[in-house]
This record gives sequence, structure tokens and C-alpha cells, in this order.
Amino acid sequence: MEYKDYYKILGVDRNASQDDIKRAYRKLARTYHPDVSKEADAEAKFKDAGEAYEVLKDPEKRAAYNELGANWKQGQDFRPPPNWDQGFEFSGGGYTNADSAQFGDFFEGLFGQARAGGGARGGRGGFSRREYSAQGEDHHAKVVISLRDAYTGAKREITLRAPELDDSGHVAVKERTLSVTIPKGVREGQHIRLAGQGSPGIGKGQPGDLYLEIAFAPDPIFRVEGKDVSLDLPIAPWEAALGASVKCPTPEGAVMLKIPPNTTKSRTMRLKGKGIPGNPPGDLHAVLRIELPPANTDKAKEIYQQMERDLPFDPRAGLGV
Repeated sequence: MEYKDYYKILGVDRNASQDDIKRAYRKLARTYHPDVSKEADAEAKFKDAGEAYEVLKDPEKRAAYNELGANWKQGQDFRPPPNWDQGFEFSGGGYTNADSAQFGDFFEGLFGQARAGGGARGGRGGFSRREYSAQGEDHHAKVVISLRDAYTGAKREITLRAPELDDSGHVAVKERTLSVTIPKGVREGQHIRLAGQGSPGIGKGQPGDLYLEIAFAPDPIFRVEGKDVSLDLPIAPWEAALGASVKCPTPEGAVMLKIPPNTTKSRTMRLKGKGIPGNPPGDLHAVLRIELPPANTDKAKEIYQQMERDLPFDPRAGLGV
């Protein structure tokens, strides 16, 4: 997809106030409205202005968009960085009453799925005898944890950022730190609910809740799919040919894995119940990779030459050549 510079589209500075952004959008909307403008690309400009305004008018979306940085150029090839919205608090749903069909892939990539799991709650109010009361809005944020934390559970300090408008109408980012208990067996995409950590209630209304969506940090060894975990496990040629017991890492520590004789390349060994804990737990899959020792010494070359002489082995026999 192509990056969209929403500030450039509206013709405003990145430090523009919310009022400046509203004025700029209204001007463009009047200029390029399809019922008014005769320009060939008026409709496209009208839609771009609407998409830009949808993001920049919302302090939450605007602050998150600003996190991408100011170095991106309009039209530049763009993919959202993994977990780009980590630690950012959003309240309510994703499109704030906008028709998502009118926006492009860039908007969808940033704000579509990211906030789709909101389950927004808020504004549920009622009148008591004298005052109006309403429950505060729920907040949502994504947090990134290690795979090991999912195996063992952990207590972590997390810092969240939330936008707020200052007295001059500019968006500022405020941080807060929370102590969060990561439950053992949590999986990617699950939510942890922190009661009362959303927006304050109105009157006697209860505060909203904060829902933390779990994401896993990239791991140099393990891959995760649902509750199952996999890794590539290198083995020596003689271990594959003769069989062996080798150490296999898991997020909980190494275990011994029995390699059967005549194991072929890319064979997958399942360690039942060694995936992410749960009821039932996931499995761990070790994909065997046969690694060849380098022929970088006279002794190593001699061994390979002896194998060439003594072993009736043709790796291309099945190709008919």
C-alpha cells in the first residue's frame, strides 16, 4: 500500500490545532465536493480529505498516526510496522461512525483490524433523582509480551500512552504505568481486562474498563500458531542416519528428544503438551534440519572422500539422470 500524508492532504502543519484541521477539511470539502467541482480528480481529492479528517479529527487516531514519524512521504510504499500501535490506548471502536468502505487500504491497515476487537462500551447512562450518571468508556490497548511469559505467567510494569487535548486544542500524549499480571497460558490475541482503568464515569457512573490485547514479541527460536509452538532443530547427518537423543530447547527449558534412525530432512517431531499451557495445552513441533559439517580441514575432506568411495548413494537417483 502507499503511505498517505494526511497533513499534506489537508494542507496543514503537523502541529495544527484541532480547529485548524476542521477549517482546512471544510474548505477542501466545499472545493472538491462532486456536486460542485468540475475537476476530473475532484472525487478522489474529496475522499482523501474525508479520510485524512477522519484520522486527524480524532485525537486518539491522530496521536497513533503521529507515532509513525514525520519522515514518510506521500505515496511511499508502506507496510505498518509489526505492533506499531503497541501501548497506545484507544477508547470506543475503530471507525467512530465513519463508513469504512469509503476509505482506502492505508486507513484499513492502520485502524481497521487494529481496533476491530474493541467491544466498545460507554455512555450507558441514566438519571437518578437529581443528576445524570453514565458509565465511563472502555479503553483498549495492545501490549507485547515474550513467549516465555505466556508459558510461566508474569507480573509486568507496562507503560501506556493516551492522547489528550491541551488548552490550545493541540494533541499531547500522556503516559501512565500499570502493574499487570500476565496469566499463564495466555495466547496471542486474547484480552486481559483491568476493571476500572478506562474512562472515568459521569456522576455516580462506574469507570470503564481497560482491555489489553496480547501480542507476542518476535522470538529468535520459536514460532507460534495458536496454542502450538514450532522451531527448526538442527541435527548432524550421523544423528539423522543412526538415530540419537539430542537436546531440544523449549520456552520452559531443554528436553531430550529421541531422533529415530534413517530420519529424513524436514521431518517434524511432535512434543505433545509442550506448547502454550492450557486445557488442553498446545504441542511443540520440532522441524528437523540436517546440517552438513564443513569440509574445511584435511581430516574432514578425507572423511567425505571415504563416504564418496564407500557409500552407494545417489541423491539424484529419483530424477532419472
